[in-house]
Amino acid sequence: KYRSGGRSGCDLLRFCQSFRHSSTKRLLFKLRKNGLDENTCSWIENWLKDRVQRVVINGTFSRWTPVVSGVPQGSVIGPILFNLFINDLEIGIESHVSVFADDTKLGKVIQCEQHVTVCVQVIQCEQDVTSLQRDLDKLGDWALKWQMRFNLDKCKVMHFGVKNTQAIYTLNGTELGKSKQEKDLGIIIDFKLSNNVQCQTAAAKASKVLACIKRGVHSRDENIILPLYKSMVRPHLEYAV
Repeated sequence: KYRSGGRSGCDLLRFCQSFRHSSTKRLLFKLRKNGLDENTCSWIENWLKDRVQRVVINGTFSRWTPVVSGVPQGSVIGPILFNLFINDLEIGIESHVSVFADDTKLGKVIQCEQHVTVCVQVIQCEQDVTSLQRDLDKLGDWALKWQMRFNLDKCKVMHFGVKNTQAIYTLNGTELGKSKQEKDLGIIIDFKLSNNVQCQTAAAKASKVLACIKRGVHSRDENIILPLYKSMVRPHLEYAV
């Protein structure tokens, strides 16, 4: 929740092909640094090393190339290893950081107290904007250090508050685009913090599934319709309520 006396900036960041770009050597370094015993680290190293890949286009094969980064997708341990790899991403960050897999959100309230003078108000806003930009720079430095890349096309800034200054933020020297509406973990969020679009979207999905059930299932027996409704329709309405 955001106070009426403040404005907020939120940076929505996403890694580029995150599960493919995490360096194997750096991953193993972090695992040992985090205190995993040597037997476990050796087992993970043996699972990751000596992997090769090639590309096939119209029946033509490329040369086999060693895989020196990333974790095998579709594996159970892959996401765990990636989470351990980015576990230190928020160290030294002053703003609020929220991380889920390759989705990272960086947010900060831009103070704008109503009872102070205009001069102090402007200085406080500028300090908060500078602080948020400084944290973005730290994230960029972290990505360069650990050979990760942010997908700058998908990294956006969302400004909250009617009187927001709409400050410009950059990442790795590139100006981030502004967004008024984004889908975050299946939830549609807009700059007004309204849930109208999310509710309409969820209701529309549930209605489509219900219509498919009506067309595809001739029986109207409660023992058949009710389990279908509970398993296929209600989840759309109950997710993240």
